[in-house]
Amino acid sequence: MKKIFSIITFVALFFSLSAQNNFKGIVKYKVESSGEVAFQVPAEAANAEILVNGDRLFTKSAIFLSSPFSECVLVNNLTVTHCENYGQLLAYLRGNGSEFTYQGDGKILIKRTYTQGDIDSITIPDTEPGHFYLEYVEDETREIAGIAAKKVIRHAYDSDGNDHPLEMWYTDEMGPQYNFLLLGIKGMPLMCKQDMGEGKAVTYTATEIVKGKVKDADFLLPEGYETLSPEDLQTFGTELQEELELLQE
Repeated sequence: MKKIFSIITFVALFFSLSAQNNFKGIVKYKVESSGEVAFQVPAEAANAEILVNGDRLFTKSAIFLSSPFSECVLVNNLTVTHCENYGQLLAYLRGNGSEFTYQGDGKILIKRTYTQGDIDSITIPDTEPGHFYLEYVEDETREIAGIAAKKVIRHAYDSDGNDHPLEMWYTDEMGPQYNFLLLGIKGMPLMCKQDMGEGKAVTYTATEIVKGKVKDADFLLPEGYETLSPEDLQTFGTELQEELELLQE
């Protein structure tokens, strides 16, 4: 009897996880200034969207990109790929006499695959400065874009040991089981505040969830990008940082 119950439990869990990963569509957001220092969000950045196809995500919206050089991000389950274009910066630096070991045109894929260790560490309390952990508050919900969003708090401590909690809202009814486009939270973010430094912050809030209207071709990485070895990528980053520091002197 116990064996039969275990099988039924496993099947129910399998279909529960599969159901989460079946959603296909677009999550649209509005982006607003929400820090102590108010500022005007540029019109081209005031709206953002993430394309969702099961456990794959794709976005070109600046609020979700890792740097000013990012052009798009692809999430495929636990693998996150950033398309970084340093072309204009490299051309400028080379035109001013800078030399690099790297001889390409600056269109680089930066890929990271997260591990079970990364997943396990997300919810373990950690007070080390620069680290964070997530606290899921399962009994609090609010409706956002027609979805019953759940609450999660990101805890991050400064060098004085002070916690700077950040309240976020998410749904685990769509998207990857662990979303490393945003800290590894479950599913999809529906509301989150992002610190921009110097008292500035933005909050992005889901305004519409459009089912369908995405196809496999929407999740293909653009052509012309190259993947560097970890060693070459490290060398490129170091040399680029050194040249930028020399430029500022």
